Amino acid sequence: MPLVLRQPTLGELQKLSELCLRSKAVWGYDQAFIEAFRTELTLLPEDLIATRIVVAEDDNSLAGVAQVRVTDAEADLLKLFIEPSRLRNGIGRILFRWATEQARQMGANKLFIVADPDAAPFYRRMGALDVGIAPSGSIPERMLPKLALEL
Repeated sequence: MPLVLRQPTLGELQKLSELCLRSKAVWGYDQAFIEAFRTELTLLPEDLIATRIVVAEDDNSLAGVAQVRVTDAEADLLKLFIEPSRLRNGIGRILFRWATEQARQMGANKLFIVADPDAAPFYRRMGALDVGIAPSGSIPERMLPKLALEL
């Protein structure tokens, strides 16, 4: 069955949040480290109103999720996570294209990404450039690569 992109339902937010945590864990972090990200990686009902979220699904199975927020002419890629068993199948590329298109449609001319250090090479391959570092939203004193893509 082909990959389908669709809006999430309110009832799926918990499953999608757990998908984000499983995906984060592929970088070899221990469970305590992953738990520190729980709040940051949890999708909330108000996110359905304040941001744009898409689910990648095939065979009635959640394969990935992406979330974008636009403020004026700048967008932030808040989440892009793939179910670990589905990595390296092009789903990330599809979700990233969706995110850039959503940002453009909402009037953004630049997309910012604060990336896990292990995920940053993916965003560089997608054309994003390093523009500095940013603090982690979950781990005090941890700094992360900040990238930007001109839209």
